[in-house]
Parts: sequence; structure tokens; C-alpha cells
Amino acid sequence: MKNNKLKCITECTKKELESLSNRKYGEDIGLFDSLIILPTKDIHDSGYRCMSFVAVKDGIPICLLSGCSDVVHIDGIGGGGKGYKYNTLQMPKAWSIDCLAKSGLLNIWVDGYKLFAGLSLSSFEIFAIKG
Repeated sequence: MKNNKLKCITECTKKELESLSNRKYGEDIGLFDSLIILPTKDIHDSGYRCMSFVAVKDGIPICLLSGCSDVVHIDGIGGGGKGYKYNTLQMPKAWSIDCLAKSGLLNIWVDGYKLFAGLSLSSFEIFAIKG
């Protein structure tokens, strides 16, 4: 990934965020703090609009994820979290969403957790990881 040298997400325009480099397929970008939902103009086979996502560390956008997903699965498919095992009790997490003033885009984060992005397919999984 190249360094995109962008400013804080609260100051970025949608166009600036769209210009970020894409994560290479399967590349591990490590843990990050929040995720911005970035709608694209493409329509998925499902009839819904595709989304791209911006990984954010320390308030700075680092790269684009996906671009072909029409669904976001919060804490993975089924919501059980990374490494979920059927019939186990998991403590709830404080997922939050705010709307960035300049770009009007939605920003997702979890108090006390870092985020981890799964593979980018038709469905996009985002996980909260203690970190």
C-alpha cells in the first residue's frame, strides 16, 4: 500500500477518499480503528448498490477495501465475531456509527476494540478484535 498522505477523516471529501489505493486481494492491513462506508456507482447483481470501505487508523484514512460488496456483515456473518463457536456466549460490543460532516459518509467503530476486515467478496465481513 502506498502512503496516501491524506488529512484527518473529518476534513476529507468523498472524492479524496475515493482516490485512495485499494488493498491488494488477501493483503493483511492489520488492525484499524474505524471503517467508512463509501457507496460506489456500481450496481451489484442483487440489484443493490456496491460499497467500498475506507480503513482508518488514528483518524487518517489508509486504504480502500472491497468495492464489490452489496452487504456488510457486522462482526462476521451471523454476528458472532471472529472465531465464533456455535452455542458459546459472547459479550455484546458497543458498535457505533457517526456521519462525517464534510463528506456525509458513515463511519463505524467499536468502543474498546480494533477492527479487522475479512476477505472482500460480494459480502464484506468486519470484525471487532480486542487490541
